[in-house]
Amino acid sequence: MTKEERNLALDALERIAKHEKECGERWGEAVVELKQLRAATDAHAARWEKLAWLVITTALATAATVITTHLVG
Repeated sequence: MTKEERNLALDALERIAKHEKECGERWGEAVVELKQLRAATDAHAARWEKLAWLVITTALATAATVITTHLVG
C-alpha cells in the first residue's frame, strides 16, 4: 500500500467517523421529537375520548327519555 493510498484510506475513515457522529446527533434529536409528538398525540387522543363519551352518553340519555316519554304517554 502506498502512502497516497494510506492517506486516502485514512481520509475516508475520518469522513465516515464524522458522518456517523452527525447521524448519531440527528438520531438523538429525532428521538426527542418523536417522544414529544407521542406525548402530544396521547393528550389529544384523551380529549377526543372524553368528547366521544360525552356524545354517547348524551345520545343514550336522549334515547331513554324519548322511549320513556312514549311508553308513559
